Amino acid sequence: MAMKRIASSAINAFASSAYLGSARRLHASSGSKKIVGVFYKANEYASKNPNFVGCVEGALGLREWLESQGHQYIVTDDKEGPNSELEKHIPDLHVLISTPFHPAYVTAERIKKAKNLQLLLTAGIGSDHIDLNAAAAAGLTVAEVTGSNVVSVAEDELMRILILVRNFLPGYHQVINGEWNVAGIAYRAYDLEGKTVGTVGCGRIGRLLLQRLKPFNCNLLYHDRVKMSPELENQMGAKFEEDLDTMLSKCDIVVVNTPLTDKTRGMFNKDRIAKMKKGVLIVNNARGAIMDTQAVADACSSGHIAGYSGDVWYPQPAPKDHPWRYMPNQAMTPHISGTTIDAQLRYAAGVKDMLERYFKGEDFPPENYIVKAGELASQYR
Repeated sequence: MAMKRIASSAINAFASSAYLGSARRLHASSGSKKIVGVFYKANEYASKNPNFVGCVEGALGLREWLESQGHQYIVTDDKEGPNSELEKHIPDLHVLISTPFHPAYVTAERIKKAKNLQLLLTAGIGSDHIDLNAAAAAGLTVAEVTGSNVVSVAEDELMRILILVRNFLPGYHQVINGEWNVAGIAYRAYDLEGKTVGTVGCGRIGRLLLQRLKPFNCNLLYHDRVKMSPELENQMGAKFEEDLDTMLSKCDIVVVNTPLTDKTRGMFNKDRIAKMKKGVLIVNNARGAIMDTQAVADACSSGHIAGYSGDVWYPQPAPKDHPWRYMPNQAMTPHISGTTIDAQLRYAAGVKDMLERYFKGEDFPPENYIVKAGELASQYR
């Protein structure tokens, strides 16, 4: 019922429009569609919460609805390699649904093999697991559930800031290890008040984070492609910094909130990190590939980065030998910030809404498009 209510409230009316040029016609044929969903397996946790829909077992709550309309719905977590379950279905699927938390990497090679593919949906936010240029060239439609988990991620970022600033994890580890050493925690624990916090990227998540940080009386900075209006800046209590490196040199805490694009891939390399304050704290819930993996690990080992926290890695799932697992002063988790139960219900409802529109030949909400008629959304150009 909760999912139904959310789906209902998400629906907006849009006039249908034809796709241009060489785009594959999204609604070219009626009849049964083959839809494949790639999600993480919940195993024993699947039955612990009836609203746990973002996993293989939950299947976004779509199975009964899709199959009742005659569509084929296949759900798997097996997504890598030539013998994977996903690869078997690539040649004849029409729709592929994936999440950023267990992404199905859609390469140019897979797009070339997928002769029937029309629609790529991201259940969540962030479609960089797809070769967007190849998708655009093939005339595919790529869409995501914009806004579905922005609150979830912003809350998580605030939590991570506090965990790093207060040096929380060593204290927790002392407790579970039967230790008691206040000095081992206190020597690098601080207050958040008065610190300079900068967000790299200030879209929906960045703005929500700034709103939540304002009561802590921080010095708030932001760098983005677009400057906010003076009224909104005043409301946020934040100051615009046009030059990224200038902002970074001022920050005690840096939060990454920019999408992964050709321009942002590897943005935080050895040289850029060296320009930041010694002892800087970094929170990254955006994408792991925005960071130079080894440069971050080296800077944490040297102490230039005093703490690094996030839940995004490259690749995902992260291999056991990923250097971020073993670097000092890290507070890393698997990619969980945007997949709370509340977020799952929102992005499941959004996927259902777009599938309903797809079957009816209607357009999606404009903000959901990442690729439409061969045109990339502005943030990915």
